[in-house]
Amino acid sequence: MWWALWCFKDHLQRVEDLAFRLGLTIGPDDTRLQFPEVIVLPVYGRRAAIELLLFSTGGIAEIRRATDTPTVFTDELSGMANAFVDDLAERITWPGREVPAVCLLDTGINRGHPLIEPALTPGDMHAVVSSWGVDDHSEIGHGSGMAGVALHGDLTAPLGDTSRPTMAHRLESVKILPPDGFEPNDPFSYGAITTSAAALPEIAAPDRARVYCMAVTNENRSGAEPTGWSAALDQISSGADAVDEGPDHVRRLFVQAIGNIGDNSRAEKIADGDAFPGEDPAQAWNVLTVGGTTLKSDIAERAYRDWSGWSRPGDRSPYSRTTALWRSSQSPIKPEIVLEAGNRALSRSGAEALSGLPSLSLLTTSKAVGIHPVAPFWATSAATAQAARMAARVMAEYPGYWPEMVRALMVHSARWTPHMLAEFDGTSAKLERKNLARKYGYGVPELRRALASARDDLALVAQRHIQPFRTENSNVRFGDAHVYRLPWPRSILESLGDERVRLKVTRSYFVEPNPSFASAIDPARYQAFGLRFDLKRARETDGNFLRRVNKDDRVEDDPRPINEDNDGWFFGPKSISAGSIHTDIWEGSAVELVERDLLYVYPISGWWRERKALGRVESKARYALVVGIETPDVDVDLITPIAIEAAALVASGVSIEV
Repeated sequence: MWWALWCFKDHLQRVEDLAFRLGLTIGPDDTRLQFPEVIVLPVYGRRAAIELLLFSTGGIAEIRRATDTPTVFTDELSGMANAFVDDLAERITWPGREVPAVCLLDTGINRGHPLIEPALTPGDMHAVVSSWGVDDHSEIGHGSGMAGVALHGDLTAPLGDTSRPTMAHRLESVKILPPDGFEPNDPFSYGAITTSAAALPEIAAPDRARVYCMAVTNENRSGAEPTGWSAALDQISSGADAVDEGPDHVRRLFVQAIGNIGDNSRAEKIADGDAFPGEDPAQAWNVLTVGGTTLKSDIAERAYRDWSGWSRPGDRSPYSRTTALWRSSQSPIKPEIVLEAGNRALSRSGAEALSGLPSLSLLTTSKAVGIHPVAPFWATSAATAQAARMAARVMAEYPGYWPEMVRALMVHSARWTPHMLAEFDGTSAKLERKNLARKYGYGVPELRRALASARDDLALVAQRHIQPFRTENSNVRFGDAHVYRLPWPRSILESLGDERVRLKVTRSYFVEPNPSFASAIDPARYQAFGLRFDLKRARETDGNFLRRVNKDDRVEDDPRPINEDNDGWFFGPKSISAGSIHTDIWEGSAVELVERDLLYVYPISGWWRERKALGRVESKARYALVVGIETPDVDVDLITPIAIEAAALVASGVSIEV
């Protein structure tokens, strides 16, 4: 069951680390109550494991059964909800105008809410068609609900604690859906509509960093192949529409929902999540596509006490679609990340399903401010708003990071829940792992992990320009490739011997799309270029590695390179076929990692090379690289020695985040 662990603040990390090693499910930051001396940490597990945490860490002041759910504010204390809202609004330090923004492309927002108004000015509210107005016209208040989650996350915890949050981002809004009484949007025009929508806030506030958030999809239109809408998102993200065609022209980060499985009271009709493919435009390569997971399982509503949560904590949310039916070799792995999307309720017989129970949902701002200021919110809309919030907070912390890097850090920070890991552990075939990733993505991202490295879990990051191709004697050849010397602390890793270590590599770049019939068959026809990487083998010399990976620069007398064993990768290089963000994990002994200290990033073909007549052969691009190392079973300081080793690399574009 869910437990509420009242942890001393200076011992919280110790409790979290041991809980993770015990395979327990830990509630994310938004679910934790903050008090002056303690933090209430929700943990899902058996009593024996909780007792082990209590006696092993010395960091837990009290243990209770977790009871905090949105029903506290939607039912039990609904008459006092306005007072709780006003109290939280007074505790928040609200942002200025120069901070990053989450730009919601939705149904508009009710700006009059006390938890929205200080972070949204009238000048930052737009509509694709001005006669639509900018207020939230949705009956359920969808845009206003998105706004609350994008600003605050799940409101259940902050409404009930004494924290004093500092808001480091704000909101923008563009209404892209027409109110009643207007002609509905033509689905074939959504690409043009989204392009216009993205331009409006940039005209109003051209110097503001922003992340675009869209939970609108083309209902029941599979994203198995590129469409005009998905290609438009790729074009907007890559900045291909920019007047300035230099390597640093504007790029844009889009966070996009994968789509929902529709409601049905007959559970059997919606039982197989894989039968509901992700919807257009979730297949766009450059967007960060978000699916749903859930940790919510306890039903508080008295009328449904004999019902249960459909999904177990840490499983896929029953609202969330997957991409299992997309063609594996032609489509990217989507979603890349999953976040809390709520749970459905299942009757005791298992025959009936119910959506939207408050206790199985998140809590957000309501459109009806005066009557019911807060409301339950669920499905991939909620997950997508949380992802956009995280992206904006990363932008606020690191204003020099490119959108490509923000996306890379979010994906790199993701971890699979214990439930997901159990499924991955049940298979050793890389193809089956890839199929599971089409359900769970790369896991649940965590802001703290994205922003800073722990002692035994750190990341090296690089933002680099690259020219994928060049012309030589009228022939098109591959251009730049980058070699990174990884600053492993040899003495420390050697002392760990056969202890298990993990190396995680994430690359993120935005491709300029070239949609055509052929691109649906061959991803190389769609992308302007692609990037791949190779890591030096454990028994390989530097010279052999460079000869092996750099075929174009070999001379006639060079010895033939030897291909050493490359086992240990979770997905493997053959799993990469499409997309513009790629993540893989190598696992092995610490002593073996010592020798795997060279990383090679190189381009692969795309239409910039193949369509020479279009004049883009020598165009420059850019990418973000994140390399992480962790020692999950031992507590060892990696930051200090790696920081020393990394000093010489900083000047060449590699930096260490501590």
